[in-house]
Parts: sequence; C-alpha cells; structure tokens
Amino acid sequence: MIKNISNLGDAALYCDFGKEVNKETNSKVVKYFKDIKEKNIQGIINLAPSYNKLIISFDLRMTNFKAIKKEIENLEVNETSNQISKKIEIPVCCEGSFSLDIERLEKKLSFKRDKIYENFFDKEYFCYMTGFIAGMPFLGDLDKTMRANRLETPRVKVPKGSVGLTEQFANIYTFESPGGWNIIGNTPVRIFDNLKDKNPNLISPGDTVVFNQISVEDYKNYNE
Repeated sequence: MIKNISNLGDAALYCDFGKEVNKETNSKVVKYFKDIKEKNIQGIINLAPSYNKLIISFDLRMTNFKAIKKEIENLEVNETSNQISKKIEIPVCCEGSFSLDIERLEKKLSFKRDKIYENFFDKEYFCYMTGFIAGMPFLGDLDKTMRANRLETPRVKVPKGSVGLTEQFANIYTFESPGGWNIIGNTPVRIFDNLKDKNPNLISPGDTVVFNQISVEDYKNYNE
C-alpha cells in the first residue's frame, strides 16, 4: 500500500511506501513497479524503485501530475500475490587481490576471514533495488554480525565485478567506479549488459541471489 503520492519537481511523482527498509515493504514497491510498467500508462517515461520509494517520471507534453496520480491510485495491485522473480547463482573469487578489504573487515567484525566468507556464502540475498551505477544490485540482508560501515576514504576506482559489503547490504560493481564499499571478492559474471536493449540487468528488484565461492583458476576459465 502506498502511504503517500506527491510531486517531485515538475515532471515526476514520489510514491512513499513508508520508512521501513525490509523485504516486505520492498516487495510492495516491486509489485507496483512491475504492474505500472506492464500497464504501459501513457506519458510515463521512467520508473525508479528504491528500498521503500518509487519515482515515476512523465512527459509533460503528454500528461500531468493529476492524471498520473489518478492512474496509480486506481491501479489494482494484488499485494498478497507472489511476484515473479528469478533465483540467480553468482560465482565469486575471494583470493589474492580480489579481496581488497578482508583484513579491514577482520578487524571491524572481529572475525577471521574464513568465518566472514562462511557467513557471506551461507545466505540467500534479496534484491531491493538497482542503481548508483547502471545495473548495480543492492542485496539484503546481511546478518547483524556482518555489518560494517563504508570506507573512511572511498576508492577512486573499484574494479568491475567487485563484490562489496556495507551496513545491511551486499552489492556488485557493474562497472569500474569510485566507491567506498568493503570489497571481499570479484565475479566474472557480466551483471549489466548494455548490448541487451530489453533487459540489460542480470539481477532485477525482487530477484534472489546466491553467491558461490570459486578458485582463481575457475575465475580465469569462466565462460558466460
């Protein structure tokens, strides 16, 4: 259920689903996102879901705030139905230079690296949203014992494919980018493919992800 719909500038709506950041709230966001996208409402040009918000951008030459707001309010969304999602397995190598911040995490979490990896890989993750850079998935929820703050000084360049941890989330860098997440490994999988026009994201909001640890040799020999 949307708590409130308000203006966001001249050509966007801000749909607020509440303050909570959890799977239940985000599932509602994802359901509205998918249903609005499927309905193909005239004038809507972009949908941007987050943990507990949905931003809807529209073309002022084709519609307006009141018309879009009415469409959203009249949309029949079955919030109790099971949404269609994928379960995706992502191989990750944590050896050598791939695990840039494992020593930092050992100190911050008071765990040895074997225990950190055990906790990380022994879990199924839920994709809350994608963003920051194209296709980057924000995956929750890490156990409370695994949560660490961002780096005090962010890196200028984080390698493409890096798998990082911060607070309650894990993520995957889809491109080389500045960033301050704690990097524990790297995946050879292409998470975002800009050559795919229809759906360039391998991981979408509502999907679940399982990480599998692989060797350097398997990483080098990986073929998509």
